[in-house]
Amino acid sequence: MDQNATNSTEGACGLSEMPARPFFLCLYSVIFLASLVLNSITVYVYFCKATNPSSITIYMKNLAIADLFVCLCLILRIAKYARNSMEIQRIYCNFGAPASYLNMYSSILFMGYIAANRYMKITRPMETHPLQTVRSTRYICIVSWAVLLCSNLAYVAAFLSADKQTSAHGGFDCDNFHNSLLKQIYLVLQIISFPLFLLVLVSLILFYWLNVQKLRQAQRTMPDHPGNAKLGKSKRNMRVLMVVFCVCFVPYHLVRLPYMFIKPLLQDCRAQQVFYILKELTVLLTVINACLDPLIYFVFCKTFRAQLNLQRFCQSE
Repeated sequence: MDQNATNSTEGACGLSEMPARPFFLCLYSVIFLASLVLNSITVYVYFCKATNPSSITIYMKNLAIADLFVCLCLILRIAKYARNSMEIQRIYCNFGAPASYLNMYSSILFMGYIAANRYMKITRPMETHPLQTVRSTRYICIVSWAVLLCSNLAYVAAFLSADKQTSAHGGFDCDNFHNSLLKQIYLVLQIISFPLFLLVLVSLILFYWLNVQKLRQAQRTMPDHPGNAKLGKSKRNMRVLMVVFCVCFVPYHLVRLPYMFIKPLLQDCRAQQVFYILKELTVLLTVINACLDPLIYFVFCKTFRAQLNLQRFCQSE
């Protein structure tokens, strides 16, 4: 069975023919080990040492969960590159890829929520907005996970019901398994997710700019006010969040949609491989986010830096 699948894959523009395959295998393995260690520590700190939940810590907990699942999803991606098996590739495309997208967009959403939460804290330091309460934050997280999970389950259900003969075309990308219905569902999901990404990106830039303006105004009117130091820390925090977001998610979204529309027009196998490698490099950056997010926890959370010596759970600086 595996031999026939291998021959089918090699007969077309297969994964075995891609020269960058060992490179991705090694790099994903390193990222898996690093993110597993970092996120295991993070989850332990957030869930085993937590005693005083707040809106910001709830968002960070959910971001940590998303990162840990991204790390676990790497196992299937590594298996895809380690063994040239059509069945492994089918399993990855059926479960691994949707789970990766689920956790990627959950990370995007929770980073946006964290930025909005911090900005409201800056603009109204003495007030608690209804959306900043622990109860509201939990509802927001539940609804976010539910919406993302339902969209991914729709894709998985369509994939399972697709004609298995679609795998006979071979190739190294998941769209080789798509029938006409699955292609339409996938395209709709991509078109919906792109505006979501843009909304969060624009929000991060806007929150950072408003924070900078508020800091400059405070420095002009009250240069020696002790609150300026807190505004400066908030500016640093927002900058870290925005840099991590842009490095990890902007390249993928700049490449993904053009890749979807250009790939069907390519007839040459080498050209398909070049575009696929370019797309996979941007996917690699999204996965690195699971290693960079602990930097956000370290910067945003004063007592998180104490790591395992926490006496009470972290309050944001």
